[in-house]
Amino acid sequence: MPDQFTTLTMTLDGGDVTIRLRPDLAPNHVERVATLANDGFYDGVVFHRVIPGFMAQGGDPTGTGMHGSDKPNLKQEFSAEPHVRGVCSMARTNQPDTANSQFFVVFDEARFLDNQYTVWGQVTDGMELIDALPKGEPPREPGKIVKMRAS
Repeated sequence: MPDQFTTLTMTLDGGDVTIRLRPDLAPNHVERVATLANDGFYDGVVFHRVIPGFMAQGGDPTGTGMHGSDKPNLKQEFSAEPHVRGVCSMARTNQPDTANSQFFVVFDEARFLDNQYTVWGQVTDGMELIDALPKGEPPREPGKIVKMRAS
């Protein structure tokens, strides 16, 4: 399944964010995100943690940052791909094999995350919409994913 999907379109209130999927780096994570997206899992889900100069995190259906999908957690697919502006990576607990549905988009270089978090995509268009998400942990009025689909 991962090879059939090359792009993820994440619609925010301000418009579309286009993400190039990276099955070459993380085929299982790409498959998970694409499947959840096409099942409508991310529709209406908020960005519950948005830290200026660092990253925007979402993907928890409860909006608390404590939950994920009902699918089993994924085994890590860490790579040396650098965490730079626009990189999409999976969130996890302090344990490596705990990624599920939560992800983050990096605002600026965050190379200290390299080889510790699974990179699965890169924003190619619409990064200004990620930049404009309300900030906070959690934001007072969080931005949300209107809909997200893989193609």
